[in-house]
Amino acid sequence: MVGQITITDRAAEKIRKLLAEAPEGNGLRVRIVEGGCSCYEYKMEIGLPVPEDEVLEKNGARVLLDAKSILHLNGTEFDYKDELMQSGFVFNNPNVKGTCGCGTSFST
Repeated sequence: MVGQITITDRAAEKIRKLLAEAPEGNGLRVRIVEGGCSCYEYKMEIGLPVPEDEVLEKNGARVLLDAKSILHLNGTEFDYKDELMQSGFVFNNPNVKGTCGCGTSFST
């Protein structure tokens, strides 16, 4: 558990692999942005932290969060699935009240 957001070992391992190819000091920025058919979407990108960021680290994996996103992510488990039909990051977010049909956006 890192703050009120849990990063699983699988997610930390994948983040470390992604950051190994990035310049020193970068982290995986996770943001909640307005958009999609349900209201909000998760966005991820690799970048440097800014002074306003909350920086979470687990086993060498660095996640960057802005204050607005933290409000929507409180209590979330950040995981990574690598399955036959689908692979990618998964947000088990208890704040989500509904999702769109395509599964890429949500409402809180």
